[in-house]
Amino acid sequence: MSDELRQTRIEKAEQLKQLGINPYAYKWDSTHQAAVLQEKFAELPKGEEDLTEVAIAGRIMTRRVMGKLAFFTLQDETGTIQLYLEKKRIQENMGEEAFKQLDKLTDAGDILGVKGTLRRTDKGELSVYVKEYAVLTKALLPLPDKYHGLTDISKRYRQRYVDLIVNPEVRDTFRKRALVTAGIRRYLDQQGFIEIETPVLMSEAGGADARPFITYHNTMEMELYLRIATELHLKRLIVGGFEKVFELGRIFRNEGISTRHNPEFTSIEVYQAYADYNDMMNLTEAIITTVAQEVLGTLKIAYQGEEIDLTPPWRRVTMHEVVQEKTGIDFAQFTELDDAIAAAKKAGLKDIDDCSSIGKLLNEAFEQTVEETLIQPTFVLDYPVEISPLAKPHRSKPGLVERFELFIVGRETANSFSELTDPLDQRERLEAQAARKAAGDLEAQGVDEDFLTALEYGMPPTGGLGIGIDRLIMLLTNSASIRDVIAFPLLKPEKSEAEES
Repeated sequence: MSDELRQTRIEKAEQLKQLGINPYAYKWDSTHQAAVLQEKFAELPKGEEDLTEVAIAGRIMTRRVMGKLAFFTLQDETGTIQLYLEKKRIQENMGEEAFKQLDKLTDAGDILGVKGTLRRTDKGELSVYVKEYAVLTKALLPLPDKYHGLTDISKRYRQRYVDLIVNPEVRDTFRKRALVTAGIRRYLDQQGFIEIETPVLMSEAGGADARPFITYHNTMEMELYLRIATELHLKRLIVGGFEKVFELGRIFRNEGISTRHNPEFTSIEVYQAYADYNDMMNLTEAIITTVAQEVLGTLKIAYQGEEIDLTPPWRRVTMHEVVQEKTGIDFAQFTELDDAIAAAKKAGLKDIDDCSSIGKLLNEAFEQTVEETLIQPTFVLDYPVEISPLAKPHRSKPGLVERFELFIVGRETANSFSELTDPLDQRERLEAQAARKAAGDLEAQGVDEDFLTALEYGMPPTGGLGIGIDRLIMLLTNSASIRDVIAFPLLKPEKSEAEES
């Protein structure tokens, strides 16, 4: 059926051409957008006309033609407005056949430009009382049925352009995303940070535990990695004398896909010289509350049925404390791994026999029993050194590092360290990672010798912060899946009918 509809529309486009009308126009000058007209003429009484001349363009969403009168719904980026199309008025301004052509040669989905005045119908609908129209783009494919819409989730992601046309709330999500990222940049700019772009193609992946994508440069005859973090190059900038730097950009990790993971995602990393993770906690709180207030107008938001209160200060608790709250186990008391594993099993932890240290066991206990319960904003502090290869040792707690992660609605939203600045300690940790890589760990990285060289020139005390932009947007737009906030998420190719059979 869709092939027949498409062919009919192609024929209509051809008829427009034969009439001397280009169905794919070059330009249109609008004076207003739909939302502006709705607001500006909100007080226009029923049955009244305002003689202000307006021009507007958008997509025809619905059409009703009733003899000498037609009502179209026109949608632009800001919203919708009704078109009041009267045969006599259009013929007076455009000629004898104009109304007939509008009736017979346009369809829902076409993009139309109109000029006219404003009129509120007797039923109370604000309308552009059209004098002239122009077909700007003839759509060859019909929009989804207005009663059922575009409801297939996979199709919505594959054909995001259709999703955006028929679901205004999706457009609102991406508008808010743009406002949030602009607000973050503006806030950091006001605090004296500068954004410097770092390489996407790298000879050595680093800055995170993640499996990288590998590509190949033909001229240089070398394998390269797509970056898994911006960390190591931003730290080089701190070594070079910049004191407040950040980059908001794309990161690539060759990992699984889920409601909170996409192989290509957006993060922001921020580094401040002469600061530590306590300063970064304050900065994280300030960034998120500032943009939430700016974009949403409130710090109390709804997320998937939960009310989240972003009002600072947010809870700050150590990993040891919060694990003890949930399991009753104080892992700090153990000196022997076997004793800690026995206690953890007694508390109900699963699949922990491979934990090679008490620190890794503590983290496993956190992930199994605590993480998903942290609904309100919570800073979890002071992580085991074994899982934090780029963080400074804690100044007063042996075996731990100065690191926090921010959890909201059970998800890690930000990660921060008092950055490791001792080049010899850093070398030991990176070489330990390289040994894991050599042993087959696909998420471990090699030694970035140039980064270590940079550290040996001296890096000042530094606080570093990373925020997952996609997860933050999910929170602020009440979106259940990361794919809902990435305009074009990575998907497997659709199988053809031949492949499926």
